[in-house]
Amino acid sequence: MIGPTPFLDFFKRGEVAREVRMLAARGALAPRAHEQLGLLTLLVDDPDAEVRETAERTLNAIPRAVLGAFLARSDVSIGIREFFGDRGVFPDEIPSLDAADEPSVPLVEAPAGADPDPDATPQGEDARLSASQQVAKMGFTRRLTAAFTGSREMRAVLIRDTNKMIAAAVLSSPRLTDSEIESFARMSNVGEDVLRVIATNRVWTKNYGVVLGLVKNPKTPLAMSMNLMARLGERDLSSLSVDRNVPDSLRIAARKKVMGGKR
Repeated sequence: MIGPTPFLDFFKRGEVAREVRMLAARGALAPRAHEQLGLLTLLVDDPDAEVRETAERTLNAIPRAVLGAFLARSDVSIGIREFFGDRGVFPDEIPSLDAADEPSVPLVEAPAGADPDPDATPQGEDARLSASQQVAKMGFTRRLTAAFTGSREMRAVLIRDTNKMIAAAVLSSPRLTDSEIESFARMSNVGEDVLRVIATNRVWTKNYGVVLGLVKNPKTPLAMSMNLMARLGERDLSSLSVDRNVPDSLRIAARKKVMGGKR
């Protein structure tokens, strides 16, 4: 099952610079077919003519047989199927039984030079730098692609990036693990938007560690903390009721809940 892709929301809201839209139109940004097609189907209606034309060329470069097989996957959205159906491309009639469990790699490779290649093994002096030092030497485009396909250590740095799109790309990375989400939920030095995305994702909040991390994180929006508090166990609720690091209203609500349970 494909996880959340908050990165796409920036494109839907029209908050993406032309340079980044051009990269996406060439197929250079998305590490999975789902995001690649999601971006391309948006960019064929881009206000910029060159971006539109580039996205069209990228879509046309995908063989119909490849598209048909992909569209037959059970985890492909209805919107994507309808988009290609309007273009005369339909899902294969007999999809693979376990197609949704197969890795979703990009359907078309980016042209040479379009991808900054953040996965390249650091050489020479760079090989001795920490992830934080390597990220510090990167420009915006390279940080963006590293957020998708870089190392776990790089994601831990990039989730704190002041550019919201970089953090959103981290949360859309196919390499992201449950333990990383749990770690992000506990971080008090990430942006509020990061915590908001995590807190509103049903898949991630099935993990009790994520819920606990969000509730105890003073940067989590109070309304979300209050809502998630109801899912805490008695021991963690008692601990929250005396935790001076959380907002007073949350601590008091936890105390009332603890006292109510003792009646």
